[in-house]
Amino acid sequence: MNDNQPNRQSTPEPRHPDLEICCGDLESVLAAKEGGATRIELCSGLTEGGLTPSHGLITAAVESGLPRINVLIRPRSGDFLYTPEETMLMQSDIRNAVAAGATGVVIGALTPDGDVDIATCQALVSAAREASRGDIHITFHRAFDLCFDPMRSLEDIISLGCDCLLTSGLAENAVKGSPLIRQIVDKANGRITVMAGAGVNPANAADLIRATGAGAIHSTARKPIASKMKFRRPSVSMGVPGANEYAPLSTSPDVVRTLLEITKSTPLP
Repeated sequence: MNDNQPNRQSTPEPRHPDLEICCGDLESVLAAKEGGATRIELCSGLTEGGLTPSHGLITAAVESGLPRINVLIRPRSGDFLYTPEETMLMQSDIRNAVAAGATGVVIGALTPDGDVDIATCQALVSAAREASRGDIHITFHRAFDLCFDPMRSLEDIISLGCDCLLTSGLAENAVKGSPLIRQIVDKANGRITVMAGAGVNPANAADLIRATGAGAIHSTARKPIASKMKFRRPSVSMGVPGANEYAPLSTSPDVVRTLLEITKSTPLP
């Protein structure tokens, strides 16, 4: 080597965000896989904000061959203030999810004052680590978006040993919350993956990545799917009054493909 030659520093490879598809039923799981997704959040009751899925759905998702399945642990809708009995229920759900083959769990709990409930979350993290012998991915969910002090809560979540934080930036959607998500990403400084979620779609995903620098984005990738029912009784509603139950929203393989293309072509700032 010629010592007189100038040192050449290689340009680092650009980093790209990960994509997580939120799936609320088996059809969505299969659609996510067909679209090329490798990481999903599995839940039920999306109209309730997401609830713990059934054992059967977890098993079916694992059997689909998707390599990364993060199971939501949320026993009911409403707030994130849990009783000791509910905490025990969530610990049991975590053990069952891990036993079924889940590679991650999604947790969160708050105190009455809007702080991260350290004791409850420690119990959930410990259950996950023990059940998986340490080999588990832990996400703190959007309970964070209802906290009182986001920067203090961020530090609490990092101290718990969580791998990922899902947030809309304390806003109704991630686009509106993007300035705070950017601050959270900067404050985290690589100590935890910040995942932007709520209202993420192909129309806004690239701009959101550039604006926030979030290491992952989270989307249902849904569109209306026409029901195959021939006989219909539209006057009777099984859910939210006025909702079209014969055109439910479900994950679309095409939307998943588009989001994957966006993440692969949009480097992190």
